[in-house]
Amino acid sequence: MSEENVGRTASGTVVSNKMDKTITVLVERRVKHPLYGKYIKRSKKIHAHDEENVCGEGDLVTITETRQISKSKSWKLTSVDRKSTAI
Repeated sequence: MSEENVGRTASGTVVSNKMDKTITVLVERRVKHPLYGKYIKRSKKIHAHDEENVCGEGDLVTITETRQISKSKSWKLTSVDRKSTAI
């Protein structure tokens, strides 16, 4: 598979790993309000494919957009940037 045609990437925190080979990633971004100029947090939960079930809740991960894997999954896990220290 060619790595040249890589889609969008996003970075976020794993909020759920209860499904088999699937994680839920909370991606937060800051946008500027069009009238008032204040920065506001916007977030979205994205389902991503985790083939080896390596992620735990609280991990900081990078995901990449890919072909649609199931009804709700069109992202896959690229790397685990930081493991959670929670017990």
